[in-house]
Amino acid sequence: MHARSHWMESAPPGAVRPPLEGDLAADVVVVGAGIAGLCTARELTRAGRDVVVLEAGRIAAGVSGHTTGKLTSLHGLCYGRLREGRGGTEAAAYAEAQEDALREVLRFCGERGVDAEIERRPAYTYTLDETRAGTIRAEATAAAAAGLRATAVTRTDLPYPVAAAVRVEDQAQFPPRRFLLALADDLVALGGRVHEFTRVTGLREGADCRLALEGGGTVHARDVVLATHFPLHCRTTLLMRLSVRRELVVAAPVEERHAPYGMYLTVDQGVRSVRTAPLGEGRRLLIVAGETFTPGSGGVPERYARLESWARDRLPGFADAPDIHRWAAQDVHTTDGLPCVGHEHPDTQHVYVATGFGGWGLTNGVAAGRLLTAHLTGAPRPAWTELFDPRRVLPVRELPEVVRRQARVARHYAAGLRRGRRCTHMGCELGFDETEQTWQCPCHGSRFASDGTVLQGPATRPLED
Repeated sequence: MHARSHWMESAPPGAVRPPLEGDLAADVVVVGAGIAGLCTARELTRAGRDVVVLEAGRIAAGVSGHTTGKLTSLHGLCYGRLREGRGGTEAAAYAEAQEDALREVLRFCGERGVDAEIERRPAYTYTLDETRAGTIRAEATAAAAAGLRATAVTRTDLPYPVAAAVRVEDQAQFPPRRFLLALADDLVALGGRVHEFTRVTGLREGADCRLALEGGGTVHARDVVLATHFPLHCRTTLLMRLSVRRELVVAAPVEERHAPYGMYLTVDQGVRSVRTAPLGEGRRLLIVAGETFTPGSGGVPERYARLESWARDRLPGFADAPDIHRWAAQDVHTTDGLPCVGHEHPDTQHVYVATGFGGWGLTNGVAAGRLLTAHLTGAPRPAWTELFDPRRVLPVRELPEVVRRQARVARHYAAGLRRGRRCTHMGCELGFDETEQTWQCPCHGSRFASDGTVLQGPATRPLED
């Protein structure tokens, strides 16, 4: 099994940034070197701030390195939901955030001559269910009203018929790691500092924020940005709104004549995402994602089997592929489906978070960088500031979902007290993923190697024997 994504295997390794040894001080410390962290750090450095990025592993080797690589403003059925729940102005602000992010990636790659293999393609959200065709048409109307070039269609270049689809023009797909490595190089050239293999284990907020490092050492900063996917320092009010899901990806080389041209997402039960990537020599990599589940819930081999069976049955060429890549992505979701970017709670002055991208981190991560830079520099804030504010009021209709999520966390915590291995973050019971040979936390998404080493936070301490 290819546990690493195609992007991790095909991109150059990138320069190794040395781990931090000893103490350090900076204007801003950004924790996490994924797309949100690197975009924020680069924007702040360009604005004249002294910025340090601390990454527990390698740059763009975590969540950002295992996405499907879609750079699109079409996120399922989000515009109809936003228009109905919050109004047309908020839906337009969300669309502006996504389109601004897409333009920024294209601008950066064009100006810096980055070979990011960006391909401009249409994006589709579709259904096979005739009874849901009206929902799709309503989404097309809402997306167009929000400012996207969206239309409702009934024909696509998929090798099977659809009942209805939203089509949005001029979107993009690319290998994200190539872009992120170039972003890190540019950040360092501008004067920013990046330290890999440097895990932050604690944070004390104040006029002088202090970050404790694994193995000793303290970093002082006026402001701190937590871009660690799930925040390592998180108050209960935000914690209650976040949940973690894993999604499987299978990919196989096919002849170019078999490759669908666009990017596709079905919103039917059993969600599937389809896109392709260039391989050369008349071939493309056909990428299929789906089978979303809670970390540590088990049954992963069966989930992979279902995903591969769907791809073989629906997509010509997949069944004949000599080799199949398999990897998994992990995303943080919020109860209202909107990111949380900004001050974590009303009392904080110096700590910011960027989380809750819900599977759409490539555009939302870039948008987070633009928003956080405005916060920290006093520049005019973008239209999506209030929409993404972590302190926003929780709508009453979301309370049942919050209660259900917290009940699940309570059950896993109680199970951790009774039996099995416990997560070092908050003590929840861990589940074992036999395909990756990792321990996974169903509460907040921490992952550990079979020897107990932390692979992914918010946990910062290894498992106890």
